[in-house]
Amino acid sequence: MKDGTGGAGRGRRGESGFPIKPVYDATDLPDDLDKRLGRPGEYPYTRGVYPTMYTTRPWTMRQYAGFGTAAESNARYHQLLAAGTTGLSVAFDLPTQMGYDSDEPIAHGEVGKVGVAIDSVDDMRRLMAGIPLDRVSTSMTINAPAAVLLLLYQLVAEENGVPGSALNGTIQNDILKEYIARGTYIFPPKPSLRLVADTFAYCRAEVPRWNTISISGYHMAEAGATPAQEIAFTLANGVDYVRAALAAGLKVDDFAPRLSFFFVARTTLLEEVAKFRAARRIWARLMREEFGAQDPKSCMLRFHTQTAGVQLTAQQPEVNLVRVTVQALAAVLGGTQSLHTNSYDEAIALPTEKAARLALRTQQVLAHETDLTATVDPFAGSYAVEAMTDEVESAATSLMARVAEFGSAVDAIEAGFQKREIESAAYRVAQEIDNGERVVVGVNKFALDAEEPYEPLRVDPAIEAEQAARLAELRRGRDAAAVRRALDQLRAAAEGTDNVLYPMREALRARATVGEVCHALRDVWGLYQPSDRF
Repeated sequence: MKDGTGGAGRGRRGESGFPIKPVYDATDLPDDLDKRLGRPGEYPYTRGVYPTMYTTRPWTMRQYAGFGTAAESNARYHQLLAAGTTGLSVAFDLPTQMGYDSDEPIAHGEVGKVGVAIDSVDDMRRLMAGIPLDRVSTSMTINAPAAVLLLLYQLVAEENGVPGSALNGTIQNDILKEYIARGTYIFPPKPSLRLVADTFAYCRAEVPRWNTISISGYHMAEAGATPAQEIAFTLANGVDYVRAALAAGLKVDDFAPRLSFFFVARTTLLEEVAKFRAARRIWARLMREEFGAQDPKSCMLRFHTQTAGVQLTAQQPEVNLVRVTVQALAAVLGGTQSLHTNSYDEAIALPTEKAARLALRTQQVLAHETDLTATVDPFAGSYAVEAMTDEVESAATSLMARVAEFGSAVDAIEAGFQKREIESAAYRVAQEIDNGERVVVGVNKFALDAEEPYEPLRVDPAIEAEQAARLAELRRGRDAAAVRRALDQLRAAAEGTDNVLYPMREALRARATVGEVCHALRDVWGLYQPSDRF
């Protein structure tokens, strides 16, 4: 028998470590299967969070996009909307993610590279020009300065006559996973959690349809986390966010229905389906039993999925079309609420327009040419998938218990626990690829002697100078005294207990920049410095 990675001599194991049996039968099903499953749209939501799932409407099709200037990204968004995408997903450049303006020395060389540069309300206007913000759902992959970008979006919507009550979308706003796997943090954990809780309260009052956080396992998976680690550490972070909101005086059913999640979809289709089903079940039980949630929506784990960028290869990039299709199948069969399919050329450079369109077409074929939308949770009752769901659930809950032994997810982060666990898993995978146990088509098996030429999309280096010029013009044209007063009011709120989003909104309305707002908070809260244990 061959193992799961292409080598011979031992039984195949799932990515989460459990053995995969060659044959499953009724003896692999638990006696209380009906209780574990429930019905679609009912507790514990194993079969999906909505009774009808895709039978009445397919998942939201998002394409993650953003590069260069706001005007260039706006053009790409219009192309995607014309091609049939039903939701936007904004990628920001590294300076924006870290709360720096494009003309700061630390931003040099990174402006517009991995996403769009947004420095002020002027840039947000350009980014969303001509887009009906009351009809398009917008997801923003932004964390430490998430509140800042949400407020800029709200200000632009209001300028176009769209009230906050009509806005629909998501900010990632998940700072804890930044300390674990990604690194785009600004402030220490405690004030960062306060900012998250302030955002929950603000959105409940001002932007009630907005998903206030997308608690993310995706980036941990990209760093090497197994499926069980991905959901365990993500849900453990979710527990800390719930506790922070409760400590701030919010009631669980006032904010929990707006929590959302973000996971990866790998090519190991069956285990990924099991992962999504297990995650729903664990979260539903936590919210009901630990936090006493009464609103059914508080127990629903709604999530966005992105296909696995870490599994894309620069070698034979067209093969990535096949990988992405399998990954998208896993997400849909697992019951995702929205999906981004990676472009086949993303392992090389920013996606070309044609590659982005092909990625969207992948979703459209699955939604409209297959029978995936004909029935809810087609794997329910499958000997193999139900057994795998239990295996992943067991492994994930064991890991969550280990996190809890530290006191909280933040305490475990400070001890370096999650980071060490993920790095160990990533090292094991790297070894398996290097020694050929794990097959990567086109890399360590079925490789070509020579690759076909490919012309990637490149970002114009002049963008940095253009952004700096726009910032200089903005500062010349605004009321500098009004900006100073607004930033002082923001600092005062940060020093006290008032919700910081209200003075932050007024500072941005006065045309304070993203960097200036984040620096005002840095003045009060300081910067996060990882401990030597990392």
